[in-house]
Amino acid sequence: MIPLVMIAIGVVAIIMGFMTDKTRTWAVLLQNDFYFTAIALAGTFFIAFNYAAQTGWTVGIKRIPEAMGGFLKYGMLGLILIFIFGHHDLYHWTHSSVEELTDPNSKVFDPIMAGKTGFLNIPFFVTRLVLYSILWVGFTYILRKHSLMEDQDGNISHYKRSVTLSAIFLVVFAVTSSTGAWDILMSIDSHWFSTLFGWYIFAGLFVSGLAMLAMFVLYLDKKGYMNHLTESHFHDIGKYMFAFSIFWTYLWFSQFMLIWYANLPEEVFYYQTRWRLMKSLWIGNFFINFIAPFLILMTRDAKRKKKILFFGGLIILVGHWIDVFVIVMPGTVGAHWHIGFIEIGTAIGFLGAFILSTLTELSKAALVPKNHPMLQESLHHHI
Repeated sequence: MIPLVMIAIGVVAIIMGFMTDKTRTWAVLLQNDFYFTAIALAGTFFIAFNYAAQTGWTVGIKRIPEAMGGFLKYGMLGLILIFIFGHHDLYHWTHSSVEELTDPNSKVFDPIMAGKTGFLNIPFFVTRLVLYSILWVGFTYILRKHSLMEDQDGNISHYKRSVTLSAIFLVVFAVTSSTGAWDILMSIDSHWFSTLFGWYIFAGLFVSGLAMLAMFVLYLDKKGYMNHLTESHFHDIGKYMFAFSIFWTYLWFSQFMLIWYANLPEEVFYYQTRWRLMKSLWIGNFFINFIAPFLILMTRDAKRKKKILFFGGLIILVGHWIDVFVIVMPGTVGAHWHIGFIEIGTAIGFLGAFILSTLTELSKAALVPKNHPMLQESLHHHI
């Protein structure tokens, strides 16, 4: 019931947005759709790298990231539709044809964009979005299918195939997560580029996914569905959240430092724009996503206390929502950015849709995998 109310709030916010400011609303839709789709993708990535590493402790919680991945099909469809119908408001490189951008005699000739038209053109862009959808949703579906079949017949072949498929997916993910970040986010500021951007977005999406995983684990534990977990499971989830918050910080600083130090005009304008238009939010974004998780989750005891873990996860989710907001807004709405009912209401709507999708997927299978070869290792996990 609550997720449906949240979705209704989101629908109202979007309708109000289109009635008042179309560009702002498209930007908000892009920001939220990307954010929650990235969290869903992080769920599939979590499953895949644990299969590839053949870890045991995650078996007791694996149904949750599997279910999170179920939102991918909706999120990717949303991204495709947002680009098709809203690209003129979001991506400036779509305002002119390839011929106009590459013709030196054209009034809109752009030497930088002329060199990028082979990659940044509408047909190829849509093709890539469709390809990402097929790959990400396809691997998510197949891994989930083998997991459920393992419950039914207990055949070890399902586990072995999942390990192989996961290794393949990790290679696919390594490429497509970066190119997807370039397409969906970096091409908003089409003159700008950063060789660290793919890694930066990966760190943000994965730590957000870990925080969302922690939220669902804590919720289900409170409802009495996670009695098989030990204190060590919560500790390990907290360690991941802490570690990747630090990793995100390292990439944030590295990207900023290298661009600041080189002081190249085609690079520094990205940060100059954010400093000029949203200095407080840009600086606050760094402290929310680094200082808060660092101080809250640093100690061993903090990672084992459920209330602290919940508080740390909540900060991470809000912080990285702001991070994506800072990435999207300057290149779309510029100085006209706001955080009002449209932004917050749309975020609530997407969160409600994500919760509804995940809970629906969770209801389709047992929360504890029945025949996983490492189940006993997970049930007796202790560090």
